[in-house]
Amino acid sequence: MRATLVAAGMAVLVLMFSLASAQVVSPRDVVANTAGEVAERLDGRRPYYRQHPEELYALINEILLPNFDLRYAGYKVMGDSNWKAASGAQKKEFVETFYQFLLRSYATGLLSLVPESLVIEDEFQSNEKFASIQTSVREDTGSVIPVNYRLRLSKQGWRVYDVRIEGVSYVENYHNQFSAEIDALGLESVIARLVEEIEKMNQSAVKKESS
Repeated sequence: MRATLVAAGMAVLVLMFSLASAQVVSPRDVVANTAGEVAERLDGRRPYYRQHPEELYALINEILLPNFDLRYAGYKVMGDSNWKAASGAQKKEFVETFYQFLLRSYATGLLSLVPESLVIEDEFQSNEKFASIQTSVREDTGSVIPVNYRLRLSKQGWRVYDVRIEGVSYVENYHNQFSAEIDALGLESVIARLVEEIEKMNQSAVKKESS
């Protein structure tokens, strides 16, 4: 995976979150409103969050969790056959663990992006329940990255479930990785590995804050 893609990863997560609202807004507004929210929350504080990753995780979680279609994203990552074979408890555990892994994996990437530079290029609504928003966002280096957001209309309104950066979908990327692991080792082993990875990232974050 290219360094640009990894650095952009949290844009993947953060630029797609909408402002919390009971009102159903359009897919375009979900993305546009979020860029302003992210820019406001990070304004002047990027150096601080680089030194305090745990607080960065908390900030991202506050914005992300109410507006991300977590269960549907987990279903897409696991794949239909693995999802159907899993128990309800296993599905819940995988979805929650994968979310925490994703949150930490890409958190610092958002600090390399300029949320207020978001430009909405195009909107396509394939049917009443699914839509795609094509955008671009600039890195601190000046490079412009194309980002495509995929949204699904849930009971809570439009929520993002996948993001494609420079043509690479995070759902497809993790599906290819995890489905092979599940087939070879079993779902419980994959969840256990993710838990270990999360713990390592937590320990790294603690060391960074105490240094």
